[in-house]
Parts: sequence; C-alpha cells; structure tokens
Amino acid sequence: MLTLDTRVPAVLLRIDRNPFHHGTLGAVRSLGRAGVEVHVAAADSARSPVRRSRYLHQTHPPPPPGASLREIAVVLRRISHRVARPSVLIPLDDAGALAIGRLQKELAATYLLPDQASGLAEQVADKAALARLCASAGIPHPVTLQPESAAQAADAVRRLGLPVVAKWSRPWLVPAGTGLRSTVLVRSVREAMELYGRCEEAGSRLLLQAYLPSGPGRDWFVHGYADRKGAVRSGGSGRKHRSWPRGAGLTAVGEWTPDPGLRACVDRLVDTLGYRGIFDLDFRVDAATGEHCLLDFNPRPGAQFRLFADGADLDVVRAQHLDMTHRPLPAGAVLPGRSFVVENYSPLTALRAVMTSGPASTAAQRRELAWHARDDMAPALAMWVQWCRHVTRRLLGRLRRKARPSAPPAPATPPVTTTRERAVADV
Repeated sequence: MLTLDTRVPAVLLRIDRNPFHHGTLGAVRSLGRAGVEVHVAAADSARSPVRRSRYLHQTHPPPPPGASLREIAVVLRRISHRVARPSVLIPLDDAGALAIGRLQKELAATYLLPDQASGLAEQVADKAALARLCASAGIPHPVTLQPESAAQAADAVRRLGLPVVAKWSRPWLVPAGTGLRSTVLVRSVREAMELYGRCEEAGSRLLLQAYLPSGPGRDWFVHGYADRKGAVRSGGSGRKHRSWPRGAGLTAVGEWTPDPGLRACVDRLVDTLGYRGIFDLDFRVDAATGEHCLLDFNPRPGAQFRLFADGADLDVVRAQHLDMTHRPLPAGAVLPGRSFVVENYSPLTALRAVMTSGPASTAAQRRELAWHARDDMAPALAMWVQWCRHVTRRLLGRLRRKARPSAPPAPATPPVTTTRERAVADV
C-alpha cells in the first residue's frame, strides 16, 4: 500500500519563468493528495494557476531572475526556516536541479536529497558532456560535432548534411532577451557560422548535431527514479503523439508504451553514471538504424511525469518522497495505453477525452489531463482565463506588427552591416 510520511513536507523549486508549467501542478497534486504538506517556490507563481490548487499549502518568494548560487541558497534557507522541519526538496527545472546539485552539502542539514555525486546533474544536462557519456556507455546518440571556429562550423554542416540541429552545450546559461534559443534547426552554412559567432553571448559552446526527422512513433521519453541503491523505480517509457511546438517541443499528448529494450538501455546508463534521483530522458528513433537515440537527459521530473502513475498510483515524485523517508516503494501494475493530455496545447484531444470518459476510477487509470481534475477544478478554470488572455495578446501583437507602415525602399548601395547585426536580424 502507498503510504507517504505526512510528517515530512515537500518543497518544490522552479527558477525558470513559466506560469503554464503543468508539471508544477502535477507535483503539487500528487504529493498533496497523499497528505503531504506542499510548499512551492517558483518563478511566476504569483500569476500561475497552480496557486489555486486546494493541495498547495504555501507559496514562497522564488529566487530573483538570474539569481546567483548564493542567492538561491539564501532563498532555500529562508524556506527551510519557515517550514521548520526537514523537507524533501524537488527541483522542477534544469536550473533548479543544477543549483541543488552544487549546494547539496550545504542543504543536507535541512533538506532530504538523493545522494547524488557532485557535479553529475550538471554533467548530464550539459549537451557536450552527454554526447561523451553516451559514447562511453554505448548508448545511441546522434552524431554531434563541436566546432572550434566559424570555418569548422561550416565544415561540420557539410559533413553532417542540411538541415543540422544547433544546440548550446549549456542551455541554462543562454540569457533572456537575446533572441537566442537553446536549440534551433540550421538550414544553411551561413546560419551555422553566424551562430558560432555568438558563443560568447550564449555563455557556452555551440554543438552541431545530425538531424533525425520526427515522425509517427519516433519520439519517445523515459521517466524514472533511481533509488538510494541505484535501482530504477517507478516511471516507464512513452511515445509522444503530439508536441508543442510541433516536432520538437514538450509533450502535448503522450502514451505509456512499454519497451523492454529501451528500459534496459536506460538501466545501463543510470548504472554506468551512478545516478540517483528523478530523471527525464528524451529519445528519437533513427529511421536509418531503428535505434532509439538519446537526445536529452534532464535531472528532474518531466512535466508529463503523471503519465506513469502506475496501478499503485506511484509516480516519480512520490517515489522520491518515499525513498527519502525510508519507506518502501510498492511495485504497482504497469498501465500500457494510459495517456496524458495537456489541454491548452491539444484542446480537441482533451475535449474528446472528457466526453468519452466513463467512471472516475476507470478514467483515472486510462488517461490523465494536465489541468482538469474533478477534485481540484480551480487551477483549470484559472488556466483557461489566463491562456485566453495570453493568446489574445499574442494575436493582437501580430496584427499591430502587420499594420505598421512598411519600411522605405532600401538605398541603391546597401549599407555595410556587421556579422553580429546580420545574425540578430536573421534570428
């Protein structure tokens, strides 16, 4: 039977700004329904629909934008003082996971954390380091090149063939307001060379990776929790049926699809790394070889982690709470075909799921919606109000841009522009 220690609170940390982060709500509900006192320190929490959840005990001021490691430590110490009890600390984004990894020894006195090797979270989140880890562990990974100059970037594109995936090795360092994105599809040699010229601005190295086209049945993800002994518990493998944005974004519709070979591959990787804690891995099938190639290793829960709530209603955040409080993790039944739908990114699928749902107990096993829950309706209502405002603002912004007078004709002799200016214009 699944029984969490309700004397031990949980603190959820998210540094990245996203008021529509449904993974935060999933963690609040999962732990709160089990009777755990849930505290949240998240960017945009004041505007987030998560604030309306009946299972949220208290919100706390998050670290400021661009907070240093010291500032994050101050925030977490302040929260621990207010909670006044040792708590299970769970990061919900990469920035939070990396900060906790660096502060592990300092936080050990007040928070219950997996015994993670120092620097490992940062190592797996680093795209360049991940390519090397995959090579050493024998895990399929797209061919990835790290140019040392603009000329090498051009050579890499010619070697890999267009289009090419361009990634910053440490995407959490990319500053806001620059127009740079963590991952972009490059369609010309010139684009790759100009991106290389912005390495200093991005804060990390540029990687150029072979492009694996998306397609039906090709996008997969694996969630899990590596317990104190290193055994992978909870979670499972799933297929991404729909993403937002299309082809390369977060999971809008996903399905639990067991794959023993993929699970064995993940077990081998976790064992090789000595990884402990929650993880979220993204894979894409190489159509040429049929292999599942690892694209990303996220050292925290994926936003759709509730897809893998098993027959005992065990998921990865509950698994961490149980493990950190020295309670047994039950072996629940796998639920193949169970689906997860994010309503604001796939509204028609969500509507069909609601209209065809049967008894509450059966529907809960068959599928889960990110926002809508019969026992916690307020967050979904708040989300739709805010989402409509968000979409309206975006549409009005596009209309205003289209309505602006067109620029005057260019002079006969074009002005000279720098490489940086051309790069900014292209982005």
